Amino acid sequence: MQPGSKLPQVTFRTRVRDESIEGPNPFRWQDMTTEDYFAGKRVILFSLPGAFTPTCSTYQLPGFENNAEAFAGLGIDEIYCMSVNDSFVMNQWAKAQGIENVKVIPDGSAEFTRRVGMLVNKDNLGFGMRSWRYAAIINDGVVEAWFEEPGICDNHGEDPYGESSPENLMKYLEENKEAVA
Repeated sequence: MQPGSKLPQVTFRTRVRDESIEGPNPFRWQDMTTEDYFAGKRVILFSLPGAFTPTCSTYQLPGFENNAEAFAGLGIDEIYCMSVNDSFVMNQWAKAQGIENVKVIPDGSAEFTRRVGMLVNKDNLGFGMRSWRYAAIINDGVVEAWFEEPGICDNHGEDPYGESSPENLMKYLEENKEAVA
């Protein structure tokens, strides 16, 4: 994806809490679209290889969570974390991480990830098809800035992290705040 590219139209299968449902699992299915998440907002989207994985859980997700207020002060309306995991996994990961500011988007079928060109094979780790690590600033469904880790390829021996870090996006937003204002 390049700045100026429009995001693909995808439907995400999500599970949302519904207090009208009794019992130990008060959740229902809710379809959410690209438009539901991105229309009329300036957001950060970051994607990673998998929920509960070390770099994602130790640095990337907590970094965006802990800087949510600063990102909001720089014109960000929402922060979304996407992974090629189902809604059950994404919801449990957010719960386990104590996430309150970042919203998770499950791309369980990898349709969005494939259509933005970030789907890679990670059979070398037993993961199957997953997302390459990237982040983006999205303004009303259009890519404003794209931050992709170097070396995208199948079965990469490492998991590069830096370009898509919260610190790197913060730097971009601080340097470009006048351009958007």
